[in-house]
Amino acid sequence: MAEETSTGGGSELLQSPLHENHAALGAKFAEFGGWSMPLEYAGVVKEHTAVREAVGVFDVSHLGKVMISGPGAADFVNASFTNDLNRIKPGKAQYTLCCDAETGGIVDDLIAYYRDDEHVLIVPNAANTSEVVRRLQAAAPEGINLADHHRDYAVLAVQGPKSDELLEAVGLPAGHEYMSFVEAAAPDVLGDEIGVVVCRSGYSGERGYELIVANEAAGALWDALLSRGEELGAVPCGLGARDTLRTEMGYPLHGQDISLDVTPNEAGLGWAVGWKKETFWGRDKLVAEKEAGPKRALRGIVAVGRGIPRPHMTASLTADVPVGEVTSGTFSPTLKKGVGLVLVSTTVDPEAEIGIDVRGRREIFQLTKPPFVPSHVREGS
Repeated sequence: MAEETSTGGGSELLQSPLHENHAALGAKFAEFGGWSMPLEYAGVVKEHTAVREAVGVFDVSHLGKVMISGPGAADFVNASFTNDLNRIKPGKAQYTLCCDAETGGIVDDLIAYYRDDEHVLIVPNAANTSEVVRRLQAAAPEGINLADHHRDYAVLAVQGPKSDELLEAVGLPAGHEYMSFVEAAAPDVLGDEIGVVVCRSGYSGERGYELIVANEAAGALWDALLSRGEELGAVPCGLGARDTLRTEMGYPLHGQDISLDVTPNEAGLGWAVGWKKETFWGRDKLVAEKEAGPKRALRGIVAVGRGIPRPHMTASLTADVPVGEVTSGTFSPTLKKGVGLVLVSTTVDPEAEIGIDVRGRREIFQLTKPPFVPSHVREGS
């Protein structure tokens, strides 16, 4: 699932319905998209490793939830966002982009849940939800309704090779096709009639699921996942591990790797664009750019030495020839070396070695195509 960077500001932070559960577990909190969310519990590396080897449970309730409904709702979504809903069928979810109609820049990346032709649930990033809703409302024809449920539902991500076992342990369905979702009846652990949407998706690169549940049932489900998952090695995970996991996969982060200043062509996200569609926001600009070739490209970097890349560090071919900037970077707990993403001129060979200014030292990195570690998201599909 897509996610945005933390933001500054003095306004009061919103809290997840699970805030007290996290505090009881000793979580360290940080601001993400105007929300106070758990950054880590027992440490980023431990949580990261649990997801790669067993199973981790994340609270990502800061993500938006907006139901678009009415006659032709699916057609409206399809005419607005880049990806083609006709590529999938009801009961499937799809990664897509909301682009600016004039520039083609990425307003947000999001997941669209195609329930039926009259109901599409979209899950934008927290900081961008209001802007996506504003643009949709401005374009919506008569009869199309938008209901913003941002603060009504929690989202839990269960990620890792043992995620199926954990879902089954709490009475939720598992094993369905990648990017498909099931609207499940309430499992016994909730003790009420509130159901759970179970989608086989995630932001870690591992087999996993994302669960959408009403706020009033979120605490019971969170506690059940952790208690039933103890023998499976399940641990609560914060957004710190979520970031290292997604960086190892080369998944873009809105606000860092992609933004209004970056197009899908530059970001390597052309696969999420329905080029044969007649209409979507930014189409003319993006088609023209695709035909001409973008001047920048988002590429992966892996350290040759011990350097750890961080956002905004300068990339260069030689010490005095800058060619781009690091957008995301971290120490990979899996590879035990620095990895990241860099927005670099397309004049640079995609397999070249480049230098990154790491705190005044010029460290060498290899340009490469992510992911940096194998993806397991489709295993068993």
